[in-house]
Order: sequence, then C-alpha cells, then structure tokens
Amino acid sequence: MNKATKAVQLGELESDCPTLEGADHLSQTQLLTRLTHVCRYDRLERPKRESVNGTNGPVKVYARAYIYFMQNLEAHDLQFKIHALLQFRYVDPRLVFREVAPNRTKPIMGEQSLRDLLWVPHVFLANERSSDILGTAEKDILTSISPDGTVIVSTRISATLYCWMNLQKFPFDEQHCSTVLESWMYNEDDLVLLWEHKSPVTLAPELHLTEYVLLEMFTNETVINADLSDLRHGAFAGNYSSLSFTVHLAREMGFYMMDYFIPSIMLVAISWVTFWLQADQSAPRITLGTSTMLTFITLASAQGKTLPKVSYIKASEIWFLGCTGFIFGSLVEFAFVNTIWRRKRNVEVKKVNSKHVLKQAITPRPARKDMSGLHKSHSCTSLADSATTVSANSFNNYLTVHKSPSSATLPIISTTDVDRTVPDTVTIQIEGQTNNVNGNGWTTMTPQEVAIWIDKRSRFVFPIAFVIFNIFYWTFVYYV
Repeated sequence: MNKATKAVQLGELESDCPTLEGADHLSQTQLLTRLTHVCRYDRLERPKRESVNGTNGPVKVYARAYIYFMQNLEAHDLQFKIHALLQFRYVDPRLVFREVAPNRTKPIMGEQSLRDLLWVPHVFLANERSSDILGTAEKDILTSISPDGTVIVSTRISATLYCWMNLQKFPFDEQHCSTVLESWMYNEDDLVLLWEHKSPVTLAPELHLTEYVLLEMFTNETVINADLSDLRHGAFAGNYSSLSFTVHLAREMGFYMMDYFIPSIMLVAISWVTFWLQADQSAPRITLGTSTMLTFITLASAQGKTLPKVSYIKASEIWFLGCTGFIFGSLVEFAFVNTIWRRKRNVEVKKVNSKHVLKQAITPRPARKDMSGLHKSHSCTSLADSATTVSANSFNNYLTVHKSPSSATLPIISTTDVDRTVPDTVTIQIEGQTNNVNGNGWTTMTPQEVAIWIDKRSRFVFPIAFVIFNIFYWTFVYYV
C-alpha cells in the first residue's frame, strides 16, 4: 500500500469521527453533535464507572421529586393522583468536555431532542395505574450536560397511583400511600438508584389537601427481587434497585361529623320521643319509628357508596349497626308496651322494681290464690260463670259488696249461697283503685300501669345506654 492510499484512508477516518479541537469556538449544537458521534458514543450502552478494585461498577443515579399537586385519595378506587417533577442525575464520562473546551463553564441545555441523543436510565412507576407527561413532550423534558459529564434529566409528569388503603377505622383512618420508582432494564449490578442527600422530596408550599392532613413524609431505598415466575421485570431476573417516598395522611373529621355523625345522633334521639306517647297511640308511634329508621338507613347508605366493598367491618359500620339497634329497640319497646296495654288481666308483683315488673309483664299470672282458705279469688271474667253455677243449685243467692279485712281500700263483691257454709268471694279491681297492696305484701298493677311504668323507665335507660355506647365507640376509634 503506497503513501497516497494510506493518506486517503486516514482522511476518511478523520472525516467519519470529527475532532474535538477548538471546541471553545463551536456552537452548543456542534459540540453536542461531536460529543455524541457514533465513533465515540453509543446511546444504547450504559456509562462506564470504574470501582475501587478496577472493575466496571454500577451507574449511580440520584433522584429527586418535587410535588406540585396531590389529589385526595379515592377510597372506592384505592388510588390517588399526583403532579410532580422527577429529576435524575448521573455522570457519563463520555460527555466530559471540560478539557476540550476549558472556557465553557455553563452546561449544555436542551429539551427532548437533546435527551434522544443520550443514554438515560429507564425508571418506571411500579404502582402506576396511568401516567402522562405534562404539557407538550418537546417542552417538558429538560436535559442538561455539565462540563464534568454530569447529566440531569427533569420531567414533569401526571400519574395516577394505586394506594392499598386499610379502611377498618374509616372515617378515622390514617393512610400510608407510596410512590415507587424502579429500574426497568438494568439490575443492581449495572444501575443503583439513590435519593439525593439534600431535600430528596419537596412539597409545593401551596399544596393543600381538603379531606386529609399530611402528618409526615419519608423516603426509602430498597432492592426488589424479580424472577421469571412473576414477570415483574419482563423476562429478566435479578435484584433491581428501587426508590419510594411515602406520605402519611390522616382523614379530616369535620365533613363526617357535620354530615353523618351529628345527624345520626339526632335521629336516634328523635326515636326516643315515642316513650312520651301513650302506649295505645299506635299510629304516631309507628310512623315516628319507621320514618326515623328509613331516614337513618338512607343516610348510612349514601355515605357507604363512596367506599369499596371490603370483607372486614369498618368503624363506620359499627356506628351504623349501633344506631340502627337503638332505633329498632324503640320500635320493639312500643310493640311490647302496646301488647301489655291491651291485656285484660291485672298482675300481682312482689316488689315494684324492674326485675319483678318485667318478669310479670313477660309471663303474666292472674291474682294469687289465698292459701289460707278464707277466700277464693276469681278473675273478673268468671263472675258470670260463677253466678250461673250457684243459681243452678239454688235460687237463694245474695250479692254483697263489702271491704276485705286484709285491705282497707279494695272493694270485694261476694255471692253467698244459703245452702253453703262458705261464701264465694269475687275480687274486682275498680278503676282508679291502683297499686293496691294486699295483706301478703304483693302489689296489684293494671296492664296500663305496667305499660306506663316501662315507658317511663325507657326514657332513661335508652339515653344512658346510648351514652355508654358512645364512650366505648369513641374510645375505640381514638385510642385502639
């Protein structure tokens, strides 16, 4: 090969690989074109970084996030939405131009076109439902190359992310929602993701959540193991670097107190109005009880439509069941006292207290028979039958009204047969003669008196039981 041929080939090589001499006088585009020429730069190959022992170590990519906007968590979809600026910083030794252009101190800056010329780390959102680049793709991807080869890629994104919420204490719940970033193509041997040491995640000062309050925010660096069984990283297996930042949110209670808890307390209290109505007032008591029950069910169902259908019991459902139980209890109490009111027989109780009155109300017994044999007691409805039986034997019968020696106030009607030595005595309770105490210490009460007695006790028992329920409930939601 002669000298002329060698000179031609050398010129072709020089023309294929432009020189970097005089880079201070080149434009930014010209310098970038020469730095990324195929003869010295391959964008499909990751940057080389020598480790301490001389081997080729992984590329360290430092990340930073700035949150512009965060939408309230949507419980029914288990997701939330953010608008954020994601920034990645790494060093690419192939792009160092400090030595060839010592007078250039400012970085080379560009948009999507500059990014397309460079190798960039492929990082994806692991818990992403959907994401988009904000604005136009050409303007919202900012890339800069510093003289020492430091590359910074900034992207503004809008992302909808999954947040696996625990709603057991809803609406008193606190949620931890994370944004997870993972390397897609390169495992831990080739690329390591790290948070910036100073202010890795920053929230915009004007950021404000309407339904939640931000308690804290923290970052985490970890390694995700992927294998061929879960296809988390496609057909690649290995350990992949991962970053995450988590926000700790607590739900604001103002909306639920004004629109759910206070109205439900008022509805339960309204259901107690029936205790001040007489037991035989069926129409108003049934109307009040059923309308209160239907109103509360409508209130609870409207609130529950915003929640996912989960298998566990939520705190809101405990409140719903408790309030429903009290409203239903007032309806049952009316049915109970109304049944007692319509009874015909008086009852005798040993003592006028809850134990004995309720026992006689549930299992009523007629007036007790006097075991001394001096008197034979009959119910009022047996008067006609008794008189008929006596008259069949003899017409010499007498009807006498006198005072019982064992009671100074209870009138006694006696029927006497001249053929008998012992007269039959029928005891009749005269209206207006109530709470009569017999000589044996038992008290006679009419069905109306029993019904009124139960209503009066219910006026205190139901509110006290509801207060106790509230003490246990609010202690559970705030301290358990």
